[in-house]
Amino acid sequence: MKEKQSLIQVISNNAGHFIALLLLIAVAFAITGFAEKRARKREIEAGARVEDVFSIRKIAIIGVFSAISFVLMLFEFPLPFAPAFYKFDFSDIPALIGGFAAGPLVGVMIEFIKVLLNVVIQGTTTGFVGEIANFVVGAAFVVPATVIYRFKKTRNTALISCLVGTLCIAFVGATLNAFFLLPAYAVLFGSGVDSFIAAGTAINPAVTNLFTFCALCVAPFNLVKGVADSAITFLVYKQLSPVLKADGFRGIRKKAATQEADA
Repeated sequence: MKEKQSLIQVISNNAGHFIALLLLIAVAFAITGFAEKRARKREIEAGARVEDVFSIRKIAIIGVFSAISFVLMLFEFPLPFAPAFYKFDFSDIPALIGGFAAGPLVGVMIEFIKVLLNVVIQGTTTGFVGEIANFVVGAAFVVPATVIYRFKKTRNTALISCLVGTLCIAFVGATLNAFFLLPAYAVLFGSGVDSFIAAGTAINPAVTNLFTFCALCVAPFNLVKGVADSAITFLVYKQLSPVLKADGFRGIRKKAATQEADA
């Protein structure tokens, strides 16, 4: 009971930040839902074959890639130019690959389920603020990249979409830290924002206030994350694309059905 009351107290102390982050989750789903609707409408008008919003293929991709993303989330490490409490991981890569293969809504679902699995299995030490923020920052990268690619699936568009996603995660990550995360963590840990700035100053003397902390620590951290995730996605997606596409997935199902019939 004591732990439950402690968690409720943490949430209540961060109520404003908590609600704002929930609204950002709603915005992420709204953007991807609108993009999917517009893209499907264009495909129907062009006479192309349109896949269901949550087809068997998409559900399979969500399930498999959410699990992979959750596992990758467990392997995290700091970067030398940011305080150690910022952990780098590659858990956004499965969401980006899934979003490229099956649309932005699938990418966002992978991000959401990844975080949900983390909360269910590992629990929360931040009153859910850190977990929700993880989703929002990940979505800031995955949503613009996959939405752009959804409308024109070419290699050049993929490159542009990853560049836009990288710039978005850098901007959103820095803004989110300045106005939501760092103030929320200051309440959570009972310390002022100055303690975080001091941690940044210890690494980079040019960090003197909240703005320089976010500009010189948080933004570069997310830029590196976006570039690394984009580069690995480009290397991996080419190999996985034939299997993840609708035709490739139908081929696998047909082969499995044939083998089952023969048995």
